[in-house]
Amino acid sequence: MIYQNQEVMKAQEIKPSTWTKLENLANEYRFGVIAISLLIIGCLGGVTMSYGAALHTWSLIAVVIPTMTTLSLLLAVAPMKWILNAFIVTVLVDILVILLV
Repeated sequence: MIYQNQEVMKAQEIKPSTWTKLENLANEYRFGVIAISLLIIGCLGGVTMSYGAALHTWSLIAVVIPTMTTLSLLLAVAPMKWILNAFIVTVLVDILVILLV
C-alpha cells in the first residue's frame, strides 16, 4: 500500500569539514608540509628556549615533550592527521610559554 504523503528519505551528503580538507591537502603535499613543519617547529622551539624556557623545569618539560613528539612524528612519516594535530599543539604550547616566561 502506497501512501500519498509518504516522503522518500534521501541520502544526505556529508560535507567534509575545513580540517578534513586541510588534512587531504596536506596529504597531497606531504613532503613539503614535512619540510615546512620541521623548519617552523625547530626554529620556534629554539626561540622559546632562548627566551627563558630552560630556566624553569615546568617550562622546559612543557616545550620539549610536544616539540620532540612532533619532530619524531615527522621523522617517522606518520599519518598527516597526527602530524597536523601535534604541530598545532606544539605551536600553541611554545607561544604560551613565550608569553608566560
